Amino acid sequence: MVKMRLTQAINAAYFEEMERNERIVLFGEDVEVSMFGDTRGLHAKFGSKRVRNTPISESAMTGMAVGAAMAGTPTICHLMFSNFALTGFDGIANQAAKLRLMTGGQARLPVTFVAAIGAGTSTGAQHSDTPYPMFMNLGGINIAVPATPADAKGLMKSALRGFNPTIFLLPRVRGATAGEVSEDPDFLVPYGKASVLQEGTDITIVAIGSCVNHAVRAAKALKEDGVSVELIDPRTLVPLDTDTIVASVRKTGRLVVADEARDRCSAASHIAAVVGDEAFSSLRAPIKRVTAPNIPMPYAPALERALLPDPEKIVAAAMLTMAG
Repeated sequence: MVKMRLTQAINAAYFEEMERNERIVLFGEDVEVSMFGDTRGLHAKFGSKRVRNTPISESAMTGMAVGAAMAGTPTICHLMFSNFALTGFDGIANQAAKLRLMTGGQARLPVTFVAAIGAGTSTGAQHSDTPYPMFMNLGGINIAVPATPADAKGLMKSALRGFNPTIFLLPRVRGATAGEVSEDPDFLVPYGKASVLQEGTDITIVAIGSCVNHAVRAAKALKEDGVSVELIDPRTLVPLDTDTIVASVRKTGRLVVADEARDRCSAASHIAAVVGDEAFSSLRAPIKRVTAPNIPMPYAPALERALLPDPEKIVAAAMLTMAG
């Protein structure tokens, strides 16, 4: 085991998998200089044939990535900010997510789209979104949202060894978080298997991406008030480990979902709907969602902080649920 930051863990996954499979290529915006640090050193190691900057044209990037993957080249398409996926959405939504079905399973799509998500650094409305709900709605494409360095490395390695299109989203405010990571070159984290970070009996908190750290702090505060929290990190939203979540709620009878995406049609809304459908008789109180409001993210730091989920908001939602 070695201690590293989340971005370093992804960087390690790139190095290991590109050394393991010489067919993998990586391209995107400023990947040679590595704005976020996750692609640092790759160009020097593997050269321009496998690591290459692209023009700022996301529609060209996503289309090229799909074409390369269909031709048998495992491809990492780095979009930098997740908002930029919207300008390249056709290649993701109409091509990558659908071509395996449309070809009767003949086409395999070993393509991984990488982008940073989340607010908290005052980068304005067009760089601060958490848009995984729209990707969840596509069908046919996996979605990973790691919250720890170990999960980031393991999920990335699983994506690069698979043949399904994947959206790999990096919570930016978690990029500097350090944690223990396996040095085993075959260390993988499976898609569709949630992580139970701590077991509890009174309430289930499901936290996604950057909200995991907030939920950990909230659980500690709730423990001081005598509330036993079961904390779950889904790790992947597609496929979603509903079995683990539903089993937890059947045990605790209460659920809070923390999700930085806007509330309307959020991942939190979907999880709440699934639990309401499959564990309604076990609920002792209404499900609470801690999300962002349905507005663009402001640039001003004070306004941004006021809109985002935080430990205090999670604690408040949990206490309301406990009182129900």
